[in-house]
Amino acid sequence: MTHTLTATGNAYVSEELLTGCQAVAQGVRLADVDVIAAYPIRPYTEVMDLISKIIADGRLTAEYIIADSEHGQFEIVKHASSVGARAFAGSSGTGWLYGFEALAVTATDRLPVLFLVGNRALDDPGAFGVEHNDALAVRDLGWLLCWVTTPQEALEHVLIGYRVAEDRRVQMPMALAMDGAFLTHSQHIVRIPSVEAARKFLPPYDLGDRRLHPDNPISIAPQVNEDWVMEIRRQNWEAARRAPQVIAEAYREFDAIFGTDYASSPFFTEFMTEDAEVVLVGLGTVAAPARTAVRRLREKGERVGYVGLRWFRPFPTVPLRECLRRFQAVGVIDRDFAHGSPDDGGILLHEIRSCLYPAAERPAVVNFIIGLGGRDISIADCQRMFDLTRQAVGAAGGDGLVRWIGVRE
Repeated sequence: MTHTLTATGNAYVSEELLTGCQAVAQGVRLADVDVIAAYPIRPYTEVMDLISKIIADGRLTAEYIIADSEHGQFEIVKHASSVGARAFAGSSGTGWLYGFEALAVTATDRLPVLFLVGNRALDDPGAFGVEHNDALAVRDLGWLLCWVTTPQEALEHVLIGYRVAEDRRVQMPMALAMDGAFLTHSQHIVRIPSVEAARKFLPPYDLGDRRLHPDNPISIAPQVNEDWVMEIRRQNWEAARRAPQVIAEAYREFDAIFGTDYASSPFFTEFMTEDAEVVLVGLGTVAAPARTAVRRLREKGERVGYVGLRWFRPFPTVPLRECLRRFQAVGVIDRDFAHGSPDDGGILLHEIRSCLYPAAERPAVVNFIIGLGGRDISIADCQRMFDLTRQAVGAAGGDGLVRWIGVRE
């Protein structure tokens, strides 16, 4: 279904019924990507299906390369980026991990490719449902890491992701994470930007003096060992520290062109938190049942809210600390696992507790591990998590309490 927008000067030219995967493909088209490497694996396969059709229809001029594996796929786009081509690839679950050598090198070489991660469980046993461990595996390597909650956000963050990743102050690879099935395959009405507006926001890719070319004799990834590795790591560290400023700038520019409102809260969203006493915090599509649960509990007079984390790397330490310290208790939702970690909690729990540690007054923090392998997270589940979070207020030893929700005993 396509509906043409007729408003004069509108940066969006049409509305279409798209899945999350299809929305990303449209974002790749609008970003004018030069090289796409494909080795499809569910649930992100449809991205590559539609991109191939877009190229065949003459709507994008790009090299579309079928790889022999995820590892080969990631190596193709890494090298394409190094010679000055805007590059795109994607994967899911164990396919993402199969290319891990290339993922590590792409980050340490600071090559600003953009990958879609269609979040999927890590086998074995076999599972195609959503978990977040695949994308989170690169969290400490030097990747930008962002979760979207709607196909509209997915399309727009292809453009935003390239804009941030390619900025000369950053030049880091970008992983765009999207919950498998719940978002990759669900259909929503998506507004499609015009090519002109996309070009206005996203300048041509320019690697500058780091471009690998015969006329620019440089060395990429030389063997430096103890002589220079510390200095290179420090450069990457500094780039990650600069990224929050660049993200905020990119959102302001995007808002000015497209009339969106990302810049008011760049790194996370708040839902009905103004007078909240208890909030849940999560990533991705858990926002849908959590927000519905908030509305229903608000009708009963309960002061609850939801905080949806968008950017995991760079982690919004200071603004998130200032946000969460206002509440009496925080329930952290992890759609991941970290077996044997401190207090046996999830990955997001540890990030948030570390973030809150310097605060003089901290809320009680509890953790919920839920929705693994694609198991549904219901409104009732979220209401139960709110109840358990409220019980942690003032409870001895409440901080660090971990509950598995929706698991058969």
